[in-house]
Amino acid sequence: MQSLRELYKIGRGPSSSHTMGPERAIKTIKDRYPSADFFKIELFGSLALTGEGHGTDRIIRETLSPIKCEITLDKKSPCNFHPNTMDIYAYQADKLLSKERVYSIGGGTVVFDGEIKEETKEVYPHNSFTEIADYCAKKNIRIWQYVEEFEGKEIFSYLGNVWECMKNSIREGLTTTGTLPGGLKTQRKAQFLYNQRHIDESAQTRENRLVCSYAFAVSEQNASGGTIVTAPTCGSSGVLPSVLMYYQEKNSLSDEKIVKALATGGIIGNLIKKNASISGAECGCQAEIGSACSMAAGALGELFEMGLSQIEYAAEVAMEHHLGLTCDPIGGLVQIPCIERNAVAAMRAINALSLANFLTDSRKISFDMVVKVMYETGKNLLSDYRETASGGLAKHYNKMGD
Repeated sequence: MQSLRELYKIGRGPSSSHTMGPERAIKTIKDRYPSADFFKIELFGSLALTGEGHGTDRIIRETLSPIKCEITLDKKSPCNFHPNTMDIYAYQADKLLSKERVYSIGGGTVVFDGEIKEETKEVYPHNSFTEIADYCAKKNIRIWQYVEEFEGKEIFSYLGNVWECMKNSIREGLTTTGTLPGGLKTQRKAQFLYNQRHIDESAQTRENRLVCSYAFAVSEQNASGGTIVTAPTCGSSGVLPSVLMYYQEKNSLSDEKIVKALATGGIIGNLIKKNASISGAECGCQAEIGSACSMAAGALGELFEMGLSQIEYAAEVAMEHHLGLTCDPIGGLVQIPCIERNAVAAMRAINALSLANFLTDSRKISFDMVVKVMYETGKNLLSDYRETASGGLAKHYNKMGD
């Protein structure tokens, strides 16, 4: 598996596949061909179908500016390798300098056709939870110590920066009001949720309200093009920080303890990325929100110092009950139903943790099995339900711009 640096990426929303990935690809090509004075970019698959709603064309033009470019959307040609495909042509005058095919595979990661880039090389020797759990059990170490062994102590400095960014996105989201861009006229609700205390609010209601307000805050920052952390994607970036922030405040936990939880959650996300997908365009929203919920549940397991089997069960339950979740963003925007799904998944991660505390010994399904099933399920979803904005809620919602 790759470094956690390739999973947790700090960048601008609203989509790791549609903005962060293309931005990264364009910067690479721009650096490779500094003499280019014109670019032509062809977008295919989900990049073509929902790219305008996600801001793909905007981020490409901004990244290339002041160099001129032409962007075309091919909504019909098949994408044999990955549904987020783009061709980049670099020109000097009328001379073609290069044509590169690039795949935005989720989480802001890009793969150039025929290349293995340095930053995508693997640093972990194990590729399943079973292998990792066996390794940790034999050495009597926790998952965060496993991360330290293969990435070095410096990874925790990076994860510290990740946590600071996550906290900042919550703070900014809670202090910003107004309407999100894009035409749906979606009102920001994070601040309202945070401040709207009920006169006889129970402890459980307060927990739900605060966790949801934090998830809304990050998701609304993402939808407005703010800076967030992929966890594992932009569209699912609100789940993990919301539960970690809540429990840090509730239990007065140190940032050091939170960072260890991020490391554990990162391994969960890495396993999903390695053995299945974190791309909504490839496997539906189960690959984004389901993965984020699974990461959050595993991270919470570390916060409460649960055993390996309990952490696995929490992560498995969280993913299992997102199986089949479709990706149907209205108008191609990462707003409806995406923002609410972050909040619901955050609460579900807490529920998964509670189940793991009681029922681990009776479980029948492994984390590795449910990841395999998620991938198979995603591949069997009709394309209308894989981030094309042509099925589900996106199809039936008819009030765009009203």
